[in-house]
Amino acid sequence: MDSLSLTVETDLSRIDALQWDALAGDQPFLRHAFLRALHETGCATPETGWAPHYLALWRDETLAAAAPLYLKSHSRGEYVFDYAWADAFQRHGLRYYPKLLSAVPFTPVTGPRLLARTDEDRDTLVRGLVAFAEQIQVSSLHLLFPADADMRALREAGFMIRESVQFHWTNPGYADFDGFLAAMSHDKRKKIRQDRKKVAAAGLSYRWLRGVEIGAAELGFFYECYCRTYFSHGNPPYLSRDFFQRAHREQAEAFVLILAERDGRPVAAALNLAGGDALYGRYWGATEYVPGLHFETCYMQAIAYCIAHGIARFEGGAQGEHKMARGLLPTPTWSAHWVAHPGFADAIRVFLDEETAAVADYLGELETHTPFKRPAQG
Repeated sequence: MDSLSLTVETDLSRIDALQWDALAGDQPFLRHAFLRALHETGCATPETGWAPHYLALWRDETLAAAAPLYLKSHSRGEYVFDYAWADAFQRHGLRYYPKLLSAVPFTPVTGPRLLARTDEDRDTLVRGLVAFAEQIQVSSLHLLFPADADMRALREAGFMIRESVQFHWTNPGYADFDGFLAAMSHDKRKKIRQDRKKVAAAGLSYRWLRGVEIGAAELGFFYECYCRTYFSHGNPPYLSRDFFQRAHREQAEAFVLILAERDGRPVAAALNLAGGDALYGRYWGATEYVPGLHFETCYMQAIAYCIAHGIARFEGGAQGEHKMARGLLPTPTWSAHWVAHPGFADAIRVFLDEETAAVADYLGELETHTPFKRPAQG
């Protein structure tokens, strides 16, 4: 019989990259190189509150399953908000941090969290996660934005499920951008065209760059824009220049940079990552304000890129009802939670039942405001 064992790895370099990537699939954020870049450039480290504790399931010397896992000393950079839970623990004299978190740091993108080829290995990995949480006596264990294949194992293991909403665009096979606009309702199509005219009237045009087409100057300008966006909201950026340089160097094919330029001089940039059948909108910024520039750079150009390259969907990041007017539709996302304290687990379960009903009402309301033409009534 095969020999199964579980290990906890605080250094991802101890796991073979080829074996890890074979389980991770084609999403760029889960690649061995991307995660190591986060750690080794100082962005996701114990010092920043992200202490890696990767759980690995081995069948003899072969990696059978794994989970990206962090011991967290805060809840920043997660995009699933549990500050009220932490506050409730504190008010009752209990410690909420550290907690265990399975997620990609700073990345609210749905994808595998239980990296496994079989349901049996996935189930074993979930049991291992709970056992590890109990062993080190943390308050809780959270898996953020798990893939559908993970959800069965998490539900069967008794995890509490939390629903949230993002806004995604899907491509039914538009021949061109005009075909996409033609599917929109009249008022939404008119507004998009008005915004695009404002950007054009400001003397701006666009370039799409992918992979090695993105040079040091373009990547440097993007990073300047990225920092401006964070500082404008009163926060330092999560990610460093070194991170973007290394991640681009090691997986350039995933990088899609959209540049807005005037007379050959860049004015705004949006960095997307591509993988599988999706384009993921992640970071943007601009050196000046132009009406409509944000929507054009982040959404319209990304949708145009997807249409031109036959990409099936565009995920526009966390939150944002305003995205609906640009053709991105509400899409449920999930997180799964295990809480050690029975009393708090019961209280959170009641809260989540109420929140789930509210999210269902919210989704129902959003669906009445579709930006697309409604089918003709027969």
